[in-house]
Amino acid sequence: MLYGAHVSIGGGIAEAIPRAREMGCDAVQIFTQNARQWKQTSHDPADLETFAAQAAKAGIRATLCHAIYFINLASADDEIYLKSVEALTATVRIAATIGADVCFHVGSHRGLGLDATMPRILAGLEVAFSELGDDRWLLLENSAGAGDTIGRDPSDLARVIEAIDDPRVGVCLDTCHVYVSGVDIRQRAVADALVERIDREIGLERLRCLHVNDSAAPLGSNRDRHANIGEGELGPEIGVLLAHPRLQGLPAILETAGPEGKGADRAEIDLARRFHAAALTARESAA
Repeated sequence: MLYGAHVSIGGGIAEAIPRAREMGCDAVQIFTQNARQWKQTSHDPADLETFAAQAAKAGIRATLCHAIYFINLASADDEIYLKSVEALTATVRIAATIGADVCFHVGSHRGLGLDATMPRILAGLEVAFSELGDDRWLLLENSAGAGDTIGRDPSDLARVIEAIDDPRVGVCLDTCHVYVSGVDIRQRAVADALVERIDREIGLERLRCLHVNDSAAPLGSNRDRHANIGEGELGPEIGVLLAHPRLQGLPAILETAGPEGKGADRAEIDLARRFHAAALTARESAA
């Protein structure tokens, strides 16, 4: 797997690459603006060019941009909806410039249901796709399942993907979100069944990224609370899903707070790699 982390762009977007290199990352994820504000960040075009060049030089093999948390393409509020489309499209525009894919949460239907909000979701996605380019992906991330969020169940994402019918739409799977949605991926049979279900309903060719996070909340709680690797409910058994043969080669991004609250560090990334390797060995031994 291409292990990496979500990295700060403080000081300029290109500064993320030296930070990723120091952590031994094969992949990197960034926000293109403050994740908790609608206001967009203006990036110097030269800085964007530097990012792409440095990423290639550093051996970064996968780059992702995570769109802001406020996006809700299912919102019935016109102001929120238009801001959501604008924010997603702005992220896509920057991602296309630096050679990155984009992951985001579709949002919440607020009790209206997915069928009722699907036309707005599709219209918003069409705008974003117009900026994406032919060789990049827009990835729908599974949710923790609180309230009426879309994506707690893979079938939600499958329905959106089927409706949009575009080869550039895929899925990002978050281990914490899966677990708190009630899927105990510590058990190999459950983890294998999840992979089989994603393949059946969505297609594994559309699974383009993993978010590797331990969970500070219990199984089925629907609470989105990431824990550092090895310090939460999943523990070393987070490797059970990561070791599935059909998931190898994917970008595996840590989105944890890290030991100092500033994000994952090299030691945590290495720990995720060790849990992964141990689970691979156990799977091979049991074969």
